[in-house]
Amino acid sequence: QVQVVESGGGLVQPGGSLTLSCVASGKIYRIYVMAWYRQAPGKQRELVAGITNGGDTNYAESVKDRFTISRGNTKNTATLMMHMNDLKAEDTAVYFCNVDGSFGSGYLDSVEDEYWGQGIQVTVSS
Repeated sequence: QVQVVESGGGLVQPGGSLTLSCVASGKIYRIYVMAWYRQAPGKQRELVAGITNGGDTNYAESVKDRFTISRGNTKNTATLMMHMNDLKAEDTAVYFCNVDGSFGSGYLDSVEDEYWGQGIQVTVSS
């Protein structure tokens, strides 16, 4: 009932930039937090950046001052963007979009849940 689709990944040289996009669509009643996570080979998935419905943001120390997260909403979709500047080899990972909220047609039938995108590869290499 809810789809989460990421786009914008790829190969970039160190010092370069990329923008990731995530679109959540379907029976979305209210979104509390949208966030980007990443998982590098052999490592646990980690939070990169998140943004609340009120616009409060939170960044991992390793990406502060380099990454910027933003979001937008329409009636049945929510969009999450992340602009990544000055990319480093250690930013190489699969990036996942996470949507945490209440889903359903309305207040009486909405259920709190979270959804993940399928992941998108970001590779920083010369």
